[in-house]
Formats: sequence, C-alpha cells, structure tokens
Amino acid sequence: MTVIRTPDGIELAYECFGQPHHPSVILIMGLGAHMHIWPDALCQAIAEQGYQVLRFDNRDVGRSSALAEHGTPSLLRTWLHTKLKRKPNIPYTLKDMSRDVIALMDALDIDSAHLVGASMGGMIAQILAAKKKKRVRSLTSIMSAASSPGLPDPRLKVLLQLAKRPPPYNREAAVRYNMRMNRLIGSPGYPLDDEQLRELAETSLARSNDPAGFKRQLVAVTAAGDRRPMLGKIKAPTLVIHGSDDPLIPLRMGIDTAAAIRKAKLKVIHGMGHNLPPALVPRLTKLLAKHLKRAEKKWQKKQLKLHSRSAPLELVSGADGIPQKRLGG
Repeated sequence: MTVIRTPDGIELAYECFGQPHHPSVILIMGLGAHMHIWPDALCQAIAEQGYQVLRFDNRDVGRSSALAEHGTPSLLRTWLHTKLKRKPNIPYTLKDMSRDVIALMDALDIDSAHLVGASMGGMIAQILAAKKKKRVRSLTSIMSAASSPGLPDPRLKVLLQLAKRPPPYNREAAVRYNMRMNRLIGSPGYPLDDEQLRELAETSLARSNDPAGFKRQLVAVTAAGDRRPMLGKIKAPTLVIHGSDDPLIPLRMGIDTAAAIRKAKLKVIHGMGHNLPPALVPRLTKLLAKHLKRAEKKWQKKQLKLHSRSAPLELVSGADGIPQKRLGG
C-alpha cells in the first residue's frame, strides 16, 4: 500500500496490480467501504488481461485521511436543503471526491483511465466521465444510480441502520453488527456463509470503523441530487451492471442510469444484491474484460486519428518526381 497527498491536502492510500505501462483501470469503492472490498481475485484477473489496476481508499475511510474536524453532519438537514433547492452546508461533495481521483491520476502520471465505480463510487465515476471527458477512456457503473435515493424511500432505512454502528470499543458487537448488515444488503443468489461474513467484518473493522466518516460520505451522496442531465454529456463507452435483488439501490435506478447515458449497455445479474461476492468474480471479470477491450480499442483508434490530424506535413518526391505531401511524426 502507498499513499499520495492531493492538492486539497487529502492523503489517499492505494494499491496497484499489473504493470504501470499498461492502460490503467481505477476502481472506486462505495459508501463507507474500504478498497479491499474490491476482491483481490477480480483485481488480479483484470490485471492479467493487460491492465494496471488501481484500487484506493476514498477520503474518510480505510487508510486515507479521516476528516474528523468536520464532525457528524445532519442527514435530515442535508436532505431538506436539497429538497428546497438550497445549498446544504456539508463537509464535502461527490465532486470534491471526484477531484481526489484526478489527483491520484496526476500523482501517478496517468493521463486517462478506465473507471469502474461501485455504488457511491459509480456516482463519482459518472461525474468524472461527464466533466473530465479527456481523462476517461470508459465508464463502468456497478450497483449505482443517477440520482440520490429520496428520504421517504424505505431503502434509506438500510442506510440509516448502516450509520448506527455500535461503539468501536466493543469489538465483538461491531463484528456481529457488520455481519448482520452484510447479510442484509448481500446477494440472495450468491449468499456468504458465516465464516465468510466474519472474515469480511473483521477485515473491514481492521481498516476502518468510523461512523462519523460514514455520515460525511452519506450526506455527500444525499446532496448530489439528480445527475441525469449531467449523464447525458457522457461520451465514453459505458457499461452499467446491476443486480436484480439489490435491496439498497433498486434495479430501476440502474435502468435509469443506463437510459441517461448515450449508448450505455445494461447488464442485469439475477440474484445479485448490493455486494461483490466471490462467486460473482468470474462473471464480473468476463463482463469487464469484454467492455474494457472494446473501449480500449476505440480509444487507441481515436488517439491514432488525432495524432494523424496533428502530425506535420512534409513534401517528398513521388515516383514521377512530382512533390507529394506525407504525414510526418
């Protein structure tokens, strides 16, 4: 694990798979989740397809900066301001978090990358694909949405349950809570057994257990509002992956996301909830590999065309001695 510091003073912890000279794939994780929620097997499998794969901890989670000085913001107040179309007073926004991704790319001299975002990470990736077109080779939005869930939505109760974590000093209670929550949002078609749930919980607690940090990320999601008009500006090849049984962000929101992005492809995985279970890694690898290959080929073709247009012209002698124009470079 390595750490970079952004121009905003945020420290971001990250890890790499694959070779640095290969095209980059940046994995952006979701609400309150550390980078290791991206399965090692998935990262390694994509790297073996000929990519440099990077995963990192968002601000306020894992080994990246915890912005404790901002305290615990009010979710209800943020939602009310958003509904009344007033600018809420929150610690940071999803746009701020998208700047973290650009800062990571700049620090590693990555001019452009394929973005893969899960849940909140998909929202951050969507913003980048719309706002920073030249830096995004492709977009994959997994179990994400083009708008924030409304407060009356019963699925928000799941988020609120997630936010009510037990005190960090009671480790066993925290482990059991984490297991219960992962079972609640998990994939009914690909269930985790108790041993897997406990291992996931203990890994998560070892890396991060900050309810206030979770709340700061949650209000950023809530304040983001409806991004569908923005998504219409995305030109990068886009793949939307969503589970049929997602209890947190329902399938209809994934369908809306794909509909808002021109030529986006939608893949619905039956039995998938709001997680990335090991049993789904082969399916996700296949979907991503196919999408990345097509997008990378399109990107390279576009770059070659741009290079040809910008290359200088020089005069050369043809077979008949008449000067002809040739592309230099």
